[in-house]
Amino acid sequence: MPNAKNNAGRVLVVDDQPSNLRIISALLSRQGYAVHTAESGEDALRRLEHQPPDLMLLDMMMPGMDGFDLLEEVRQNPAWSGLPVVFLTAAHDRDLLLRAFDSGAVDYVTKPFMPEELLARVQAHIGLKLTRDRLERVARERQELVNLVAHDLKNPLTSIFFASDLLITGQTREDRIPRYLEMVRDSAQDALGYIRRYLETQASVRSQGDSAPASACLGDLVRWVEQRYALQLEHRGARLRILAMEEVDVAIDPLVLRQVCENLISNAIKYAPGSDIDLSVRPGAPGFRQLRVEDRGPGIPPAQQSSLFTPFFRINTGDHATDADSTGLGLSLARQIIGALGGELRYEDREGGGACFVLELPEAPV
Repeated sequence: MPNAKNNAGRVLVVDDQPSNLRIISALLSRQGYAVHTAESGEDALRRLEHQPPDLMLLDMMMPGMDGFDLLEEVRQNPAWSGLPVVFLTAAHDRDLLLRAFDSGAVDYVTKPFMPEELLARVQAHIGLKLTRDRLERVARERQELVNLVAHDLKNPLTSIFFASDLLITGQTREDRIPRYLEMVRDSAQDALGYIRRYLETQASVRSQGDSAPASACLGDLVRWVEQRYALQLEHRGARLRILAMEEVDVAIDPLVLRQVCENLISNAIKYAPGSDIDLSVRPGAPGFRQLRVEDRGPGIPPAQQSSLFTPFFRINTGDHATDADSTGLGLSLARQIIGALGGELRYEDREGGGACFVLELPEAPV
């Protein structure tokens, strides 16, 4: 008899005969499957809403909503489109069985069934379903990794392009050439750091909470931001202003902190062009410190604020070039990173007009 204990899954059995439900439930439960039952199509739909199974064993002929009606409902719901359905039927009519396959069933078992046959079919189709789920999860994780790398490389590459363009065209004072050369080198180092982090270690920044404890100095971060972005803002007719700073360590990897802060700064440059950007480090909740990034731009419209941290959401500014330049990933990834570390990233309307992003992180243990 097939042994499914090493390949257990969830099975929903739908049959209007309680005796059939008892027999099949006992048979599958002994093989390690989690079995749920429903005596009607309507009951089955409620079960599916609560917890979709890995396989549905469905009686073809039931009063009211029969198996074909239920299967049609299942196939119309995108959330259940990949659910394998095996019909249980006493019918041997060829046309009826062909209709079952046309409706989306993957297999059928005739009543009265042999226990070995039922278990073999259940094991085969659940095995295929779980394997497909694993492959889809791997593909999704790889795509997320590609999105992370592409997004995080964009900021240092933008800085490299900005500095090298000024150097090539000669649009900078001679005494500032060493600063721009340093910007190119440091940005390249950051880009290589992201590549090592994501590609060589095969780990995303969201797994940071599972690694060894790390700490970063907010004072060092502010100085790094000033070194990286002050000249870029000056070139755009704006300033980077440090309103308040503390030499305090917070519980986050320094490279990750730079990455998050770069997202906030680059967004302020993009969506508040010509505005000064103000940085301040302040006390937050007990045991926490805040980094505030503020501008005097138009702010975020109230109707868009609830979606601000949603993946692939883009702020609609009305400027096609600005909107198209956004991937819609930066704020979502930043909030996931900070949340995994026990912190918070939130948006506030700035008093007097403008946007304020508050990055609140736990202080590093002494």
